[in-house]
Amino acid sequence: MTAPRALKKELAAAARLLHERGWVANHDGNLTARDGQGLLATPTATSKRLIDELGLVDCDAAGKPTGGKKVFGEIGLHVTIYQRRPDVGAVVHAHPPHATAIACAAGNPIEQPFIAEAMVSLGPAIPKVALAAPGEPAARALAPWCELVDAALLENHGVLAWGADVEQALLRLELVEHLARIAILAAPLGGVRPLPPELHAPLLTARAKAGIGRVADRALELAAKLAPRAPRPVVACAPAPHAAVATMSPSGAPHAAGAGAADLAAIVREEIVRALRR
Repeated sequence: MTAPRALKKELAAAARLLHERGWVANHDGNLTARDGQGLLATPTATSKRLIDELGLVDCDAAGKPTGGKKVFGEIGLHVTIYQRRPDVGAVVHAHPPHATAIACAAGNPIEQPFIAEAMVSLGPAIPKVALAAPGEPAARALAPWCELVDAALLENHGVLAWGADVEQALLRLELVEHLARIAILAAPLGGVRPLPPELHAPLLTARAKAGIGRVADRALELAAKLAPRAPRPVVACAPAPHAAVATMSPSGAPHAAGAGAADLAAIVREEIVRALRR
């Protein structure tokens, strides 16, 4: 199947834009767009600076070229996304410097949302997909995230973003790089502070109502899994004599801090103090 000329022009222009912004070098990066039952892809071993509509590759739904041109080796990652996201019409992979720096670093300061607008636009997280060998192992590592998020870091690699069309996929890639730059700039100031968990539900509800991506209906589920956990309460049968903490009886019934001698914990505490004074 041959993609319409308008789609080819749009995809080729997006490829050149990646080079203009310095988000790819050498032959880095790749882009695809879905057209009916087939895919349109950038060619392998070609600078994005040189991509035009005539050089693009027509592929079937499995990413196999239907003509004589050769597609890039990471096409399997794109196919993995398309197979799990019927709402997705384009996938973009690039190496924007700030986001790629985080992808190659030990931590991930942009995993938890720290700007409200970004949470509505991208969803509950920007995960870092574990490093895996090219081909099927890399596709398996990415697969669990496809329905949960709209962009991801690839460990020691770069960024993948997907959307309903080429423009939306590019905007999501752009936002990931923007957030990464903010996080890096904030690091000397103590780092970014994630949005408080109580804001997640209303923001993700707004995302779901706007119908932003198929993941909207599962956004709250993922947010609950990834939200920073509140500190667990201290449960002790005999806190330190000076500690003003709540206690719990062996039966599980809570006692208020500072309960009287009838409180089992208070009795044990007194016995410990008495023994220490001997």
